Amino acid sequence: MIYTITFNPSIDYIVEVDDFQLGKVNRTANEYVLTGGKGINVSIVLNNLGIESQALGFIAGFTGSYIQTHLEENGIHTDFIDVQNGYSRINFKMKSHEESEVNGNGPMINETDLTKLIEKIKKLHEGDILVLSGSIPKCISDDIYAHIMKEINHLGIKVVVDATGNLLMNVLEYKPFLIKPNNHELEEMFHVKLSNQKDIVKYAKKLQEMGAKNVLISMAGDGALFVCENGKVYFCDAPKGQVVNSVGAGDSMVAGFIAGYVKTQDYLQAFKMGVATGSASAFSKDLATADEVELLLKTINEVEYEY
Repeated sequence: MIYTITFNPSIDYIVEVDDFQLGKVNRTANEYVLTGGKGINVSIVLNNLGIESQALGFIAGFTGSYIQTHLEENGIHTDFIDVQNGYSRINFKMKSHEESEVNGNGPMINETDLTKLIEKIKKLHEGDILVLSGSIPKCISDDIYAHIMKEINHLGIKVVVDATGNLLMNVLEYKPFLIKPNNHELEEMFHVKLSNQKDIVKYAKKLQEMGAKNVLISMAGDGALFVCENGKVYFCDAPKGQVVNSVGAGDSMVAGFIAGYVKTQDYLQAFKMGVATGSASAFSKDLATADEVELLLKTINEVEYEY
Protein backbone atom coordinates (compact mmCIF):
# COMPACT_ATOMS: atom_id res chain seq x y z
CA MET A 1 0.00 0.00 0.00
CA ILE A 2 1.04 3.61 -0.58
CA TYR A 3 0.52 6.13 2.20
CA THR A 4 0.84 9.90 1.93
CA ILE A 5 1.14 12.32 4.82
CA THR A 6 -0.02 15.93 4.65
CA PHE A 7 0.61 17.84 7.86
CA ASN A 8 -1.26 20.96 6.77
CA PRO A 9 -4.01 20.22 4.19
CA SER A 10 -5.90 23.12 2.69
CA ILE A 11 -8.83 24.24 0.65
CA ASP A 12 -7.44 26.23 -2.25
CA TYR A 13 -9.87 28.91 -3.40
CA ILE A 14 -8.71 30.17 -6.79
CA VAL A 15 -10.25 33.19 -8.47
CA GLU A 16 -9.58 34.90 -11.77
CA VAL A 17 -10.18 38.66 -12.00
CA ASP A 18 -9.81 40.34 -15.39
CA ASP A 19 -8.65 43.73 -14.12
CA PHE A 20 -8.07 43.74 -10.37
CA GLN A 21 -8.29 47.19 -8.80
CA LEU A 22 -6.78 47.59 -5.34
CA GLY A 23 -9.18 49.18 -2.84
CA LYS A 24 -12.26 48.65 -5.01
CA VAL A 25 -14.99 46.01 -5.27
CA ASN A 26 -13.90 43.43 -7.88
CA ARG A 27 -15.92 40.66 -9.52
CA THR A 28 -14.50 37.28 -10.41
CA ALA A 29 -14.42 36.14 -14.02
CA ASN A 30 -13.93 32.56 -12.88
CA GLU A 31 -13.52 30.72 -9.59
CA TYR A 32 -12.99 27.17 -8.41
CA VAL A 33 -12.10 25.20 -5.29
CA LEU A 34 -9.46 22.47 -4.94
CA THR A 35 -8.20 20.41 -2.03
CA GLY A 36 -4.54 21.22 -1.44
CA GLY A 37 -1.44 19.94 0.27
CA LYS A 38 1.48 18.13 -1.32
CA GLY A 39 0.69 14.67 0.06
CA ILE A 40 -2.95 15.04 -0.92
CA ASN A 41 -1.88 16.02 -4.43
CA VAL A 42 0.20 12.85 -4.64
CA SER A 43 -2.80 10.74 -3.58
CA ILE A 44 -5.08 12.47 -6.09
CA VAL A 45 -2.68 11.89 -8.98
CA LEU A 46 -2.05 8.29 -7.96
CA ASN A 47 -5.81 7.78 -7.97
CA ASN A 48 -6.02 9.35 -11.44
CA LEU A 49 -3.40 6.85 -12.59
CA GLY A 50 -5.27 3.88 -11.16
CA ILE A 51 -3.07 3.38 -8.09
CA GLU A 52 -4.63 3.14 -4.62
CA SER A 53 -3.23 5.09 -1.70
CA GLN A 54 -4.32 6.24 1.71
CA ALA A 55 -4.06 9.90 2.75
CA LEU A 56 -2.88 10.49 6.32
CA GLY A 57 -2.34 13.72 8.22
CA PHE A 58 -4.30 16.26 10.21
CA ILE A 59 -7.62 17.99 9.59
CA ALA A 60 -9.72 20.30 11.74
CA GLY A 61 -13.07 22.07 11.74
CA PHE A 62 -15.58 22.49 8.91
CA THR A 63 -12.81 22.95 6.35
CA GLY A 64 -11.20 19.70 7.41
CA SER A 65 -14.52 17.89 7.06
CA TYR A 66 -14.83 19.24 3.52
CA ILE A 67 -11.33 18.05 2.60
CA GLN A 68 -12.00 14.53 3.88
CA THR A 69 -15.43 14.29 2.24
CA HIS A 70 -14.16 15.62 -1.09
CA LEU A 71 -11.31 13.10 -1.21
CA GLU A 72 -13.50 10.15 -0.24
CA GLU A 73 -16.14 11.10 -2.80
CA ASN A 74 -13.40 10.93 -5.41
CA GLY A 75 -12.31 7.44 -4.40
CA ILE A 76 -9.33 8.27 -2.21
CA HIS A 77 -8.95 6.42 1.11
CA THR A 78 -8.34 8.68 4.11
CA ASP A 79 -7.33 8.15 7.72
CA PHE A 80 -6.86 11.67 9.02
CA ILE A 81 -6.50 12.70 12.64
CA ASP A 82 -9.14 15.26 13.62
CA VAL A 83 -7.42 18.07 15.53
CA GLN A 84 -9.56 19.94 18.05
CA ASN A 85 -7.79 23.32 18.09
CA GLY A 86 -8.48 25.43 14.99
CA TYR A 87 -9.49 24.50 11.45
CA SER A 88 -7.81 23.38 8.28
CA ARG A 89 -6.50 26.33 6.33
CA ILE A 90 -7.97 28.10 3.34
CA ASN A 91 -5.48 29.35 0.77
CA PHE A 92 -6.69 32.17 -1.44
CA LYS A 93 -5.08 32.51 -4.86
CA MET A 94 -5.97 35.35 -7.22
CA LYS A 95 -4.98 35.50 -10.87
CA SER A 96 -5.15 38.87 -12.60
CA HIS A 97 -2.38 41.10 -14.05
CA GLU A 98 -0.24 39.44 -11.41
CA GLU A 99 -0.80 36.30 -9.37
CA SER A 100 -1.18 36.73 -5.61
CA GLU A 101 -1.65 34.31 -2.74
CA VAL A 102 -2.78 34.51 0.88
CA ASN A 103 -2.20 31.23 2.75
CA GLY A 104 -3.78 30.29 6.07
CA ASN A 105 -1.88 28.92 9.06
CA GLY A 106 -3.86 25.76 9.85
CA PRO A 107 -4.73 24.21 13.24
CA MET A 108 -2.53 23.79 16.30
CA ILE A 109 -1.13 20.25 16.39
CA ASN A 110 -0.02 19.03 19.82
CA GLU A 111 2.08 16.13 21.05
CA THR A 112 -0.97 13.89 21.52
CA ASP A 113 -1.92 14.45 17.88
CA LEU A 114 1.63 13.64 16.73
CA THR A 115 1.68 10.48 18.82
CA LYS A 116 -1.55 9.31 17.16
CA LEU A 117 0.03 9.78 13.74
CA ILE A 118 3.20 7.91 14.71
CA GLU A 119 1.11 4.99 16.01
CA LYS A 120 -0.73 4.77 12.70
CA ILE A 121 2.55 4.78 10.75
CA LYS A 122 4.03 2.03 12.93
CA LYS A 123 1.33 -0.30 11.59
CA LEU A 124 2.71 -0.13 8.03
CA HIS A 125 4.26 -3.27 6.55
CA GLU A 126 7.41 -4.19 4.70
CA GLY A 127 7.16 -3.15 1.07
CA ASP A 128 4.71 -0.32 1.73
CA ILE A 129 5.58 3.14 0.40
CA LEU A 130 5.29 6.21 2.61
CA VAL A 131 5.37 9.70 1.09
CA LEU A 132 6.48 12.57 3.35
CA SER A 133 5.99 15.78 1.43
CA GLY A 134 5.53 19.48 1.90
CA SER A 135 6.09 22.01 4.61
CA ILE A 136 4.95 21.66 8.21
CA PRO A 137 3.07 24.03 10.54
CA LYS A 138 5.14 26.31 12.77
CA CYS A 139 4.00 24.34 15.83
CA ILE A 140 6.00 21.27 14.70
CA SER A 141 9.77 20.81 14.83
CA ASP A 142 11.67 20.51 11.55
CA ASP A 143 13.05 17.14 12.59
CA ILE A 144 9.58 15.53 12.42
CA TYR A 145 10.25 13.71 9.14
CA ALA A 146 13.49 12.34 10.55
CA HIS A 147 11.65 11.29 13.72
CA ILE A 148 9.06 9.42 11.67
CA MET A 149 11.76 7.64 9.65
CA LYS A 150 13.65 6.69 12.81
CA GLU A 151 10.49 5.12 14.25
CA ILE A 152 9.88 2.94 11.18
CA ASN A 153 13.43 2.42 9.93
CA HIS A 154 13.37 -1.29 10.85
CA LEU A 155 10.11 -2.06 9.03
CA GLY A 156 11.41 -2.22 5.43
CA ILE A 157 9.21 0.64 4.21
CA LYS A 158 10.23 2.64 1.15
CA VAL A 159 10.09 6.30 2.18
CA VAL A 160 9.80 9.11 -0.39
CA VAL A 161 10.63 12.61 0.83
CA ASP A 162 9.71 15.76 -1.08
CA ALA A 163 10.76 18.61 1.18
CA THR A 164 13.37 21.34 1.53
CA GLY A 165 15.96 22.59 3.99
CA ASN A 166 16.32 20.84 7.31
CA LEU A 167 13.18 18.77 6.75
CA LEU A 168 15.06 17.02 3.94
CA MET A 169 18.62 17.12 5.24
CA ASN A 170 17.61 15.61 8.59
CA VAL A 171 16.21 12.43 6.98
CA LEU A 172 19.25 11.47 4.92
CA GLU A 173 20.86 9.37 7.63
CA TYR A 174 17.80 7.09 7.52
CA LYS A 175 18.35 6.34 3.80
CA PRO A 176 15.11 7.42 2.09
CA PHE A 177 14.17 5.48 -1.02
CA LEU A 178 13.69 8.66 -3.06
CA ILE A 179 14.09 12.39 -2.55
CA LYS A 180 12.96 15.07 -5.01
CA PRO A 181 14.49 18.52 -4.63
CA ASN A 182 14.41 20.91 -7.56
CA ASN A 183 17.59 22.56 -8.83
CA HIS A 184 16.97 25.78 -6.87
CA GLU A 185 16.38 23.87 -3.63
CA LEU A 186 19.60 21.98 -4.29
CA GLU A 187 21.45 25.30 -4.51
CA GLU A 188 19.93 26.44 -1.21
CA MET A 189 20.84 23.21 0.58
CA PHE A 190 24.51 23.46 -0.32
CA HIS A 191 24.78 27.27 -0.60
CA VAL A 192 26.14 27.08 -4.13
CA LYS A 193 25.28 28.30 -7.63
CA LEU A 194 24.66 25.45 -10.06
CA SER A 195 25.43 26.55 -13.59
CA ASN A 196 25.07 23.32 -15.58
CA GLN A 197 23.89 19.72 -15.43
CA LYS A 198 27.29 18.47 -14.34
CA ASP A 199 27.10 20.68 -11.25
CA ILE A 200 23.59 19.49 -10.47
CA VAL A 201 24.61 15.83 -10.71
CA LYS A 202 27.65 16.49 -8.50
CA TYR A 203 25.49 17.77 -5.65
CA ALA A 204 22.75 15.19 -6.22
CA LYS A 205 25.44 12.56 -5.71
CA LYS A 206 26.45 14.31 -2.50
CA LEU A 207 22.90 13.71 -1.27
CA GLN A 208 23.38 10.05 -2.18
CA GLU A 209 26.62 9.96 -0.22
CA MET A 210 24.71 11.40 2.73
CA GLY A 211 22.17 8.56 2.56
CA ALA A 212 19.53 9.06 -0.15
CA LYS A 213 19.17 5.99 -2.39
CA ASN A 214 17.67 7.75 -5.41
CA VAL A 215 17.65 11.47 -6.21
CA LEU A 216 15.18 13.02 -8.65
CA ILE A 217 15.93 16.62 -9.61
CA SER A 218 13.16 18.62 -11.29
CA MET A 219 14.26 21.61 -13.37
CA ALA A 220 10.94 22.96 -14.68
CA GLY A 221 11.25 23.75 -18.40
CA ASP A 222 14.84 22.49 -18.46
CA GLY A 223 13.76 18.90 -17.88
CA ALA A 224 14.77 16.55 -15.07
CA LEU A 225 17.74 14.51 -13.87
CA PHE A 226 17.63 11.18 -12.07
CA VAL A 227 20.59 9.86 -10.10
CA CYS A 228 19.83 6.19 -9.51
CA GLU A 229 21.07 3.91 -6.75
CA ASN A 230 22.50 1.60 -9.44
CA GLY A 231 25.03 4.32 -10.30
CA LYS A 232 23.40 5.47 -13.54
CA VAL A 233 22.36 9.05 -14.28
CA TYR A 234 19.50 9.85 -16.64
CA PHE A 235 18.25 13.10 -18.16
CA CYS A 236 14.90 13.87 -19.79
CA ASP A 237 13.98 17.02 -21.67
CA ALA A 238 10.73 18.63 -20.57
CA PRO A 239 7.86 17.68 -22.89
CA LYS A 240 6.58 20.44 -25.15
CA GLY A 241 3.43 22.25 -24.05
CA GLN A 242 2.00 25.44 -22.61
CA VAL A 243 2.35 25.82 -18.86
CA VAL A 244 -1.08 26.65 -17.45
CA ASN A 245 -0.53 26.01 -13.74
CA SER A 246 2.74 24.87 -12.17
CA VAL A 247 1.15 24.29 -8.73
CA GLY A 248 1.18 20.56 -8.06
CA ALA A 249 3.58 19.71 -10.88
CA GLY A 250 6.30 18.56 -8.47
CA ASP A 251 3.83 16.48 -6.47
CA SER A 252 2.61 14.97 -9.73
CA MET A 253 6.17 14.05 -10.67
CA VAL A 254 6.50 12.18 -7.37
CA ALA A 255 3.17 10.40 -7.95
CA GLY A 256 4.14 9.51 -11.52
CA PHE A 257 7.48 8.10 -10.41
CA ILE A 258 5.81 5.97 -7.74
CA ALA A 259 3.13 4.77 -10.17
CA GLY A 260 5.76 3.86 -12.76
CA TYR A 261 7.86 2.03 -10.20
CA VAL A 262 4.91 0.12 -8.73
CA LYS A 263 3.79 -0.99 -12.20
CA THR A 264 7.20 -1.92 -13.66
CA GLN A 265 9.77 -2.16 -10.83
CA ASP A 266 12.03 -0.34 -13.32
CA TYR A 267 13.77 2.89 -12.33
CA LEU A 268 14.06 4.28 -15.86
CA GLN A 269 10.37 3.73 -16.61
CA ALA A 270 9.50 5.29 -13.25
CA PHE A 271 11.62 8.35 -14.10
CA LYS A 272 9.97 8.80 -17.49
CA MET A 273 6.52 8.36 -15.95
CA GLY A 274 7.40 10.99 -13.35
CA VAL A 275 8.46 13.52 -15.98
CA ALA A 276 5.34 12.90 -18.07
CA THR A 277 3.02 13.21 -15.07
CA GLY A 278 4.62 16.38 -13.73
CA SER A 279 4.38 18.00 -17.15
CA ALA A 280 0.78 16.86 -17.65
CA SER A 281 -0.22 18.70 -14.47
CA ALA A 282 1.73 21.80 -15.49
CA PHE A 283 -0.14 21.87 -18.82
CA SER A 284 -3.56 21.63 -17.13
CA LYS A 285 -5.67 23.69 -14.71
CA ASP A 286 -6.11 20.62 -12.55
CA LEU A 287 -3.87 17.66 -11.73
CA ALA A 288 -2.77 15.13 -14.36
CA THR A 289 -5.12 12.49 -15.70
CA ALA A 290 -4.09 9.08 -17.04
CA ASP A 291 -4.92 10.03 -20.64
CA GLU A 292 -2.85 13.21 -20.46
CA VAL A 293 0.10 11.30 -19.02
CA GLU A 294 -0.03 8.56 -21.65
CA LEU A 295 0.05 11.12 -24.48
CA LEU A 296 3.12 12.84 -23.06
CA LEU A 297 4.86 9.59 -22.15
CA LYS A 298 5.06 8.71 -25.84
CA THR A 299 7.08 11.88 -26.52
CA ILE A 300 9.73 11.40 -23.83
CA ASN A 301 13.24 10.30 -24.70
CA GLU A 302 15.79 9.79 -21.99
CA VAL A 303 19.56 10.17 -22.21
CA GLU A 304 21.98 8.26 -20.03
CA TYR A 305 24.94 10.33 -18.87
CA GLU A 306 28.39 9.28 -17.73
CA TYR A 307 29.75 11.54 -14.99
